[in-house]
Amino acid sequence: MSVWDAITGRKNKPAQTPPPAPAPTATEPHHVSSSPFDPSAAQGVDAFLGTSSFADPSVLHPLAGLNKETLDYISLEEGAIATPGSQAGLPSRGFTDDLCYGTGITYLSGLTIGGAWGLQEGLRRSVDQPPKLRLNSVLNSITRRGPFLGNSAGVVAICYNFFNLGFSTLRGGKQDSLNTIAAGVLSGMVFKSTRGLRTMMISGGIVGTIAGAWAITKRTLVYASSDQTKELRSL
Repeated sequence: MSVWDAITGRKNKPAQTPPPAPAPTATEPHHVSSSPFDPSAAQGVDAFLGTSSFADPSVLHPLAGLNKETLDYISLEEGAIATPGSQAGLPSRGFTDDLCYGTGITYLSGLTIGGAWGLQEGLRRSVDQPPKLRLNSVLNSITRRGPFLGNSAGVVAICYNFFNLGFSTLRGGKQDSLNTIAAGVLSGMVFKSTRGLRTMMISGGIVGTIAGAWAITKRTLVYASSDQTKELRSL
């Protein structure tokens, strides 16, 4: 007891002692009974996949559940899906093919011919000149003649395709050499329509002649391809 406790009359509480811990009890060890391993009784991967759907790969196909006896196949006759120009030597599906491919081929042909024309002109004008000046002259001639002829041929080809479509529409969808030649003549005349009547007639005659040659070539290729197709079908 301290002095302050003696003056105030306070009494100390007896100290509480913790309860004694329970004594550990002895437990018997748990024994697991295991049988000896037999290698001959082990199962392989085949036994594991035998009960799975992955054992048969054909079951995984999207069309595996279809009944082949009741399945209707689409059968199309070749004559029903053939377009007028699809069996030709130069196949075409119509106006869009002629406009795109025909204009592109005509432009590239004019560009090539114009480039050759410029090359010849540049070499002829630069005779007896130093190599650098001669190269410069050739390049100038090529870049002047090539794009000029290519652009002109492309514009004429666009006009030709539109005129050819117009004639075919007016004649009830008929396509023959008359449409080709008439479209060529009108295209040439429109192309040179600002140069006078004489120049228009000359340009129309030139383009009409080229269109006539193209009509003969196309007709020959179409007939040749048709004959080959008939021979192959008869085999």
